[in-house]
Amino acid sequence: MRTHQLVQSWLENQLAAGRLAVGDRLPGERTVAEQLGISRASAREGIRVLEAMGIVRAGVGSGPGSGTVITANPGAALGSALRLHMATSHLPVNDIVETRLLLETWAAAHADPASSAMSEAAALLDAMDSSAKDEKEFLRLDALFHVAVAEAAGNVLIGAMMSSLRESIEGYTLKLTRTLPDWEATSARLRAEHRDIHTAIQNDDGARAAEIVARHIEGFYAEAGF
Repeated sequence: MRTHQLVQSWLENQLAAGRLAVGDRLPGERTVAEQLGISRASAREGIRVLEAMGIVRAGVGSGPGSGTVITANPGAALGSALRLHMATSHLPVNDIVETRLLLETWAAAHADPASSAMSEAAALLDAMDSSAKDEKEFLRLDALFHVAVAEAAGNVLIGAMMSSLRESIEGYTLKLTRTLPDWEATSARLRAEHRDIHTAIQNDDGARAAEIVARHIEGFYAEAGF
């Protein structure tokens, strides 16, 4: 077993036993090394891997913000992995579309109209209207809108997966827009569909929201030539 796996397994056991919890500071490198029977350098390496995975956050200096703190950010690890696979072209477009359909239609169907994330989604609709001609900014706001809808569904893992997926394909989606015959027409359609999704959720009509989301996603990729 590699060093970071040893440290990760140790942390899992500590969390499961209730000896550590999210928000707690990890023991020092020396303590971790002694408990695992490894060198301090190996313990340090393992903790750095956990930091890269979004499991812990390393503080600097001294005082309340110092030390390595256990966090809860599953999206960090998922996002990194997805971006790497996108870079190596190991994620076919069809797989991306199918995954988005699975996640986003479920999220739309279960989104809570009273969630604060839906207020955020409403503000993003107005921001997209103002940025309609700026493709990059529009797509950034578009991604945030879809993540907000996912977060409104109240499933933390679905929210993290959506955030990671949208972040990893944002640049890829920008490339697709350059194959569109008329960006202004596409932008207008996407904005109208976003508002229809938001309205359906506010009306507590999850089935209609899911239907619009499916048409919204499939329509964009079809228009881009897929």
